[in-house]
Amino acid sequence: MSVSHFHIMRLLKHLLLLISLLAVLLCFSCRSVPPSIPKAIMGTGRMTQEQLVSFFLTQTAITQTGEINQEKVERLAAYYVKESAVEGINADIAFVQMCLETGFLRFGGLVTADMNNFCGLGAINAENPGLAFPDEQTGVRAHIQHLKAYASAEPLNLPAVDPRYRYVNPKGKAPYIYNLAGTWASDPAYGHKIDQLLRRMYAGL
Repeated sequence: MSVSHFHIMRLLKHLLLLISLLAVLLCFSCRSVPPSIPKAIMGTGRMTQEQLVSFFLTQTAITQTGEINQEKVERLAAYYVKESAVEGINADIAFVQMCLETGFLRFGGLVTADMNNFCGLGAINAENPGLAFPDEQTGVRAHIQHLKAYASAEPLNLPAVDPRYRYVNPKGKAPYIYNLAGTWASDPAYGHKIDQLLRRMYAGL
C-alpha cells in the first residue's frame, strides 16, 4: 500500500467517525430539546388525535379518580383536530383550553356534561348556566368559532353555530394565549394555565 493511499484511508476513517459523532449528537439534541410553546392561537397544532388522547388520559390518571369515558375523549380529540383545521386554530391550544374549562371533562360547575359545552360559553350564574348544543361536534365547533373571534379578524369558514360569536368585538382582540386573561376569562393567570398545560402536553414528545 502506498503512503498516499494509507493517508487517504486514515482520512476516510476519521471522516466516518466524525459523521457518526454528529449523527449521535443530532439525535440526542432532537430528543433533549423540548418543542417551543406556541403563543399564537391561530396556527397548526403539533399533536395527532392519538397524542391528544394520550395526554388527556395521562393527566386524568394523575389528577382524578373514577372511570374515564375513553371513547368520548377519542371522539372529542378527533373533532378538535378537524374543526381547528377548518378555522385555522391551533388544535393543541383549543384542546388544552377544553381541558382547563371542563376540568378534564369532570365539569362540576354551572355547565354539565349533557350540554356539550366544552368552553363555558355563556356560563354566568345559576340563572344563566351556559349554552347547550345538540351534539359533541357542534359544541366543539362553537368553541373553535368563539376562539377564532378572539384570535382573528378573519371571517368564519363555516356558518356560525356559536350564538355569542357576534358579541366578541373587536374581532382578533386576543391573538395570543396570554391575551385571553381579562378578555375570555377574568382570571389573570388564565393564559399562564394554558401555557402550563401545553408544557405538560409537549413534555411527552
